[in-house]
Amino acid sequence: MKWRGAVIGAVVVAVVALVGVFVVVPKFGTDTVDRSGPAVLQALRDLSQFHAATGEYQVVLDIEQDVRYVPAVLAGQRTLFVAAGTVNAYVEFGSLAEDAMKVSPENKSVELTLPAPVLDKPNLHQERCYVFAQERGLVDRLAALVETRDQQPFYVAAEQKIADAARESGLTDRAEDNTRKMLTGMLQALGYSVTFRPAD
Repeated sequence: MKWRGAVIGAVVVAVVALVGVFVVVPKFGTDTVDRSGPAVLQALRDLSQFHAATGEYQVVLDIEQDVRYVPAVLAGQRTLFVAAGTVNAYVEFGSLAEDAMKVSPENKSVELTLPAPVLDKPNLHQERCYVFAQERGLVDRLAALVETRDQQPFYVAAEQKIADAARESGLTDRAEDNTRKMLTGMLQALGYSVTFRPAD
């Protein structure tokens, strides 16, 4: 019975010692120090663009990379990549010709010739672009343990898909309609009637 008391006493002492360690030893946190320099201004440009419409797009890429004459279970990969972004359609007023606006002699009406709207480069939302699923062969899975695969090709392909979708979605037509409405409202408020001539 004495040895049982000794064992219990040793356990109690050990527990008290451990509790004391956790109480006495301070908790160490991590500090983040940002030593980056400030942003540097490289250029200033005067803008003469009227951004008349914006389209929101999403695409799911299904890209498979096969190795010739090698089974997919050994080498190759298939990736589902989700990407989302916006495309702006704008009218460049800086390129207006001198005769783009003709005011009537009685100063009551205006004829306008507008340039065709232009689609801007797709702006991908980084926080909404990600690998949704991926299947890899044995060799590719082993390679992924020691190297990080470059995802840049997925972003490039996503930009192209979204740019194609913007061209086919009628975004430029909406931009042209919005531009005409904006100019019509502004000039009518000044007392002019407005007509538009088709661009050459």
